[in-house]
Amino acid sequence: MASAEVIAKLETKAVAAEKLIELLRQQISQVKAAQAGQGNGGGAAFSQEIVQLREENSNLKSDVETWKAKLSAAEVTNGKKVFCAPIKSDENPKEVKAEATPVAATDKKEKKVKADKPEKAPKEKKEVKKEDDTPVDIGRLDLRVGHIRKASKHPDADSLYVEEIDLGEEKPRTVISGLVKFIPEEEMQDRMAIILCNLKPSKMRGIMSEAMVMCASTPEKVEIMAPPAGSKPGDLVQVDGYNRNPDAQLNPKKKIFEACAPDLKVNDTKQATYKGVLWTVNGQPVTSQTLVGVQIK
Repeated sequence: MASAEVIAKLETKAVAAEKLIELLRQQISQVKAAQAGQGNGGGAAFSQEIVQLREENSNLKSDVETWKAKLSAAEVTNGKKVFCAPIKSDENPKEVKAEATPVAATDKKEKKVKADKPEKAPKEKKEVKKEDDTPVDIGRLDLRVGHIRKASKHPDADSLYVEEIDLGEEKPRTVISGLVKFIPEEEMQDRMAIILCNLKPSKMRGIMSEAMVMCASTPEKVEIMAPPAGSKPGDLVQVDGYNRNPDAQLNPKKKIFEACAPDLKVNDTKQATYKGVLWTVNGQPVTSQTLVGVQIK
């Protein structure tokens, strides 16, 4: 490995060679000026001197390149930055620079993108919706006492009643029921009933129905389920052993009512049950008028 002293000597010689070349250039310029001033008489002598100077200049350039190469080799060997690396004749420095610039710009851009890109926050576990983790049973049904204030036939359907029902809310609900052929219109007025309140509202022949009247039902006979005496609009239906936790609105796609319906029955003593357990309002049973052992719909 070359020492620092050798490198210093090489650097000194390279600088001296450069200065000598510059001196020769000045001498050539002076010779040209003298040749121009003396005219044609001394032209041959000056030409010979110019040729000689050019040869010397060429030799010096060769020496300079040699020393530069040695200096570069010494710098590389010592792990120093190379200042005098020779440029090959077939390389175009400008082109190299032009090619290098976009790469640098691209690197900077990539670094910027990486710097600006926020880190992904860890995914939060989605909360399971109530209707997904709550058991499917009668507790999901919003059954309440309702007061049918009045009922009239649907203007566009002979088999339907349009009822105005008080459920203890700010305003009464409109309910459509297919009870015309089972219950006379006069018996539909001013009577208490059990109402399923959280069905999704739906239009029936142009009128929106907002709930459903619960009835004991056979193909030949239908009776409205009656709350116990003394019940008020809005009183809740309870079933022992089933937590009352109704959905705000039953999702038709989940078919929760359809899943509960087979277990909604009137027992042999005219009492409403779910899986054999009584429906109660204020501790008293909900009943039919005469039907026993039938489905509640």
